[in-house]
Amino acid sequence: MALSSSAWGCNFPDCAFPAPGTEIFFFDDVWQIGPFGFNKAMILLFIGAFVVIGFFWFAFRKPQVVPRGAQNVGELGYNFISDGIARDVIGRGGEKFVPLLFSFFFFIWILNFMGIVPGVLFPVTSVFAIPVAFALIVYFTWVPLGIKNQGFFGFFKNMMFPPGLPKPLYVILAPIEFISNIVVRPFTHCVRLFANMFAGHLLLTTFTVAAWYLFSATVIGALGSAVSFVVVIALTAFEMLIQALQAYIFTLLTAVYISGALHADH
Repeated sequence: MALSSSAWGCNFPDCAFPAPGTEIFFFDDVWQIGPFGFNKAMILLFIGAFVVIGFFWFAFRKPQVVPRGAQNVGELGYNFISDGIARDVIGRGGEKFVPLLFSFFFFIWILNFMGIVPGVLFPVTSVFAIPVAFALIVYFTWVPLGIKNQGFFGFFKNMMFPPGLPKPLYVILAPIEFISNIVVRPFTHCVRLFANMFAGHLLLTTFTVAAWYLFSATVIGALGSAVSFVVVIALTAFEMLIQALQAYIFTLLTAVYISGALHADH
């Protein structure tokens, strides 16, 4: 958590509550290589990639017919994406996209999980640029894929003119469908992940600071500090659920978009 030292040196009732703001999402560069600076969020991004790659490399470095230990965990993770998302959502042809979906789920999950790791306490996906980059990767996957499989005009026709509706309705529906799919879809895809991680980190930081700030010899201070600490524990447990759920939702929506590009509704 990026908070000034004055926030931790201030207790009730000697000073006002140092409410955390958006400053906890911005960091100075840790080091600089030429014109490139690396801050905490960028370093954690690389660490997250290293953790995912390192674990699954370790799990499958010497695969056994009967999986044990790390390989067993790795296979469960792979089957969860392969069977539970790629096969169920995309269907025919979905196996080709398992590596993409697999990478998205576990990478995003690890980046989210960093928000509750002691000594780190920062979800990388709460930096808006990160979910935007992920959403753009998805966008520039399913749109060209849809054009390739359905043809340029067929892709936009299937998108904007769903079958079985009265023709006059298309005057209103067609532009709505175009804006919804081409503009709103990638925006909501990234904002959903960003907003949940942003809000969760802000809440955890606020109650953590409150637990420290209210800690004092007074009855109000002791009670308020204890309640704030309990809320931090409860929010941390809830945040663990949200972190996994948001990684799953992002991956699931990616599969839905790819499925629509591969198999147009008729």
